[in-house]
Amino acid sequence: MAQPLMPHATASWMVDNTSLSFEQIAEFCGLHILEVQAIADDTAATKLTGRDPVRAHEISQEEIDRGQADPAYALKMNKGPEQVRRTKGPRYTPVSKRQDKPDGIAWIIRNHPEIADGAIGNLIGTTRTTIAAIRDRSHWNIANITPKDPVTLGLTTQRELDAAVAKAAKAAGIENQQTDTRLEGDREALIASLRAEREAASRDPAQGGSIEDQARALFDDPFRR
Repeated sequence: MAQPLMPHATASWMVDNTSLSFEQIAEFCGLHILEVQAIADDTAATKLTGRDPVRAHEISQEEIDRGQADPAYALKMNKGPEQVRRTKGPRYTPVSKRQDKPDGIAWIIRNHPEIADGAIGNLIGTTRTTIAAIRDRSHWNIANITPKDPVTLGLTTQRELDAAVAKAAKAAGIENQQTDTRLEGDREALIASLRAEREAASRDPAQGGSIEDQARALFDDPFRR
């Protein structure tokens, strides 16, 4: 059930301005009946200023009248308070993480120079001025800025970062087709080793296993790559 925007202040107003029962007020405001009793007895920890729910358009006077005429009647709100929704503007970053922003910006600039300053600002929630200062190394704290992955720092998500990288790469016409050549040297060395073993086996059949079996085992073993 929807509740007033300020339940305690609303309950205080209802206690002072209506003859509704404590149970009705407690149910309408989403409070415990003892809280309403404390407000009525002025024993609440904080003195409350009443808030008129009729003027706030949370309940009609007719609804209050029905409740006053019938102590068992459950009051109904006109509508619940509108929730504040974030629509536009820079990403909100908790205070505890704001000091990490320059490190995250420096990491993106170093590893993904194709990402525009506007996209970096949307990812991390910062200004173009700050990004430009880090990019040209004129930032006041540049000596203490260490590039760190913004995902690890909790400034953005991996999905958002990947999407920004892909979008920037597409806009820049960069082909995202990279061939992994890290194993080429090991592969050549392995082939040379197999040839040597084949020659040794041809001279000494007692080594056991065919050359094909040995080669298959070596290629299938991930720890040998």
